[in-house]
Parts: sequence; C-alpha cells; structure tokens
Amino acid sequence: MAGLAEQEGPRLHALARRLCGKPDEAEDLVQEVFLAALKGWDGFEGRAAPTTWLYTIAARACQRMHRKRAGQPQHVLSLDVPLPFGAGDLPTLGAHEGGPPSEQVQREALERMQAGIVALPVTFRLPFVLKEVVGLSVADVARVLGLKPATVKTRLHRARLRVRQELEKSMEAREVPAAAYERQVCLDLLAAKQEALDRGTDLAQPVVCERCREVFASLDFAHDACRRLGDEAMPPDVKSRLLAAIAKAAA
Repeated sequence: MAGLAEQEGPRLHALARRLCGKPDEAEDLVQEVFLAALKGWDGFEGRAAPTTWLYTIAARACQRMHRKRAGQPQHVLSLDVPLPFGAGDLPTLGAHEGGPPSEQVQREALERMQAGIVALPVTFRLPFVLKEVVGLSVADVARVLGLKPATVKTRLHRARLRVRQELEKSMEAREVPAAAYERQVCLDLLAAKQEALDRGTDLAQPVVCERCREVFASLDFAHDACRRLGDEAMPPDVKSRLLAAIAKAAA
C-alpha cells in the first residue's frame, strides 16, 4: 500500500484539493481513501486496475462528505452557459498578439479556473476532476462513478463550459468579429472540440472563425492547466503523515 501511495498519492491529493477546496479536508480525504483501501485490500479481486479501485473509493468518500454537509446548496449557477457567439467584445487570454499570455494573466486565469472547479456541483465536479486533473479516460471515469460513458461526457462538457465562464473573469475583453457561421454550425464545431478533448487529441484542422478560435483557446488553456494541477507534488509534510498513518494501520 505504501508503494501505491507513493505512485498515486500526488494525483489523489490533487483530486482532493479540487474536490474539497480546503487543504486540511483534502489531507483527511487522502488518508481516508488509503486507509479504506488498506482495510479492503484482501477483498480486492483484481477485476479492475488498482488505480481505478482507488479512485472509486475516493469518489464514494467525496460523495459521503458532501452529503454530510448541512446547508450545502444543491445547485450552483446554471451549467447551461450561453456561449459568446454574438457580435461585440470577447474576453481573451491575450495571445492574439502573437505570443502566449503573460505570466500574470496565466496566474490570474489559473486562480479563477480553480475557483470555478470548486464552485461546480459535486455531480459535475467529480467527473471533471477525474478526467481533466487526474487524467482518467472517459471509460475509466464511468467505471469509477458507476455511470454510462454518455452521461460522463454530458456532465464533463457542461462542466468545461462552466469553468470556462469563470475563466473569462480574468481575461481582458477585446473586439472580435461576430461568428462567421450560423449558431448551429458553431455549436457543432464546439461539440467536435469537446469530443477531441475527451479523447485527448486535437481537433483535426478545424475551419473556424476568430470568435470560435478564442473560445477553443480558452478551453485548451483550462485543459492544459488542469493537467499541470494533476502533476503537482504532494507537500512533504502531508506525504509524511500519510505514510505514517498507513504504516500504523498496517502494523
């Protein structure tokens, strides 16, 4: 179990940070997951990969934790986010001048994005974090959550748009021409972009207008930033306490 904690501890901690929102709660969740895995290890039949089993325990622990919170809002802002396909100013990441966004813009955008993740209802936050931060496939997320892959995709797509809307608050607006196509064409292109993100691939040579390009760029920024969050190292003190707790429970 200590070896599994070394391997998966950092990603599980990254998941817990986005699910809980508070460092102490995240640490408690990580310990709870590994101790539960240790307790149930003899009954693990190997029908799934150990990592899938571990994240299944984490998802169930998170759901229990959220059910226990009295007064927690059941709904957080509609996830049916209106997309900016009309004429007028459009918040952008500042990469339109030929270079990447400045470090300050990226830092502010990352902070907004993390706030957007924490604000998601848990039914949308779990698939989003498992897919975008931890890096599980849609199929594995479906197995972990006991959902159909189509349901995972629907929740994931809506969560991406909600996080993107939060991300916009850190961007400077600039004038961008109205969408070059009918709204349905733009929505079809957006659906194709989401499917590409699901697969972890690029949208093959899309013919998009400037407005769609900016929307897609912000989705790509959030996707790449989430992967960086998943690569965060576990704080040394948290790791030490986790390994000590595992060793104590195993003794």
